[in-house]
Amino acid sequence: MEKKSKLLTIGQFAALHGINKKTLMWYDEIGLFKPAATADNGYRCYSYHQSPVLETILLLRELDVSLTEIQEFMKNRSAENMKRLLDERIADLDAQIMHLNAVRKTLHNHCQDMDTLLSMDLSEISIVEKKERHLVTVEIDQDISFEKEVELITAETTRYGLGRLHDASYGSMLPVSSLLEGNFDNYTRLFIEIPFFEIPASSSGGESGLYVQPAGSYIRAFHKGSWDKLPARYQEIIAYARTHGLNPYGFSFEKGINETVIDRIEDYIVQIEIPVR
Repeated sequence: MEKKSKLLTIGQFAALHGINKKTLMWYDEIGLFKPAATADNGYRCYSYHQSPVLETILLLRELDVSLTEIQEFMKNRSAENMKRLLDERIADLDAQIMHLNAVRKTLHNHCQDMDTLLSMDLSEISIVEKKERHLVTVEIDQDISFEKEVELITAETTRYGLGRLHDASYGSMLPVSSLLEGNFDNYTRLFIEIPFFEIPASSSGGESGLYVQPAGSYIRAFHKGSWDKLPARYQEIIAYARTHGLNPYGFSFEKGINETVIDRIEDYIVQIEIPVR
């Protein structure tokens, strides 16, 4: 009990709480946290009883609560007001964690693309196994311009709270039924993978712009250069599927994998993936 009533110098109290004594001086000047007593020589003195109050201020500062909000809280300290502040910061932290998880997944996807670039054989057609992937889709038609596609993708990434276009993986979808009919220009959707967005199972058919890309076996191939030569590549893919007794279904998913490391459109590489049974 005797130790609790002991007064500490500003340096001792600051060291006790791991802060600079100038912080205590500033808090005193703005009326946020006053010393327990002021000696005749003007030195500030603090009590152990003040530690919980200071730690509360330091916690709120660490949570990026503004000084104005902290001052208001200190004037009206209550469990209700404290819970409100903490609930707000928990919501902020949850949003930050969600964003960081999204960024991590996006970086992982970019790393996978770079691994593919470093090891790929442009002439190869292969079978890969893919996990289920959740997509947001936007309907388009054959007359849409590239500029309009970028605008649509940007709008969707904004809608789902992504900070930048590079936070999402995106591309084009071409119905397999069109490919089998020899129509290689009938792009009907753009897709955007929202890294942290979970789509209900009931939306797997693509309702309301939501689509679940199925898990399973996919034909994977690549095309480099001009888009007008893509039909020839698709003819090779279809021939490969027939030769190996594979039945393509659903959509062909196209995405660029080297946009971040090229300067010329002639070097652009499209990755093509088509689910097969």
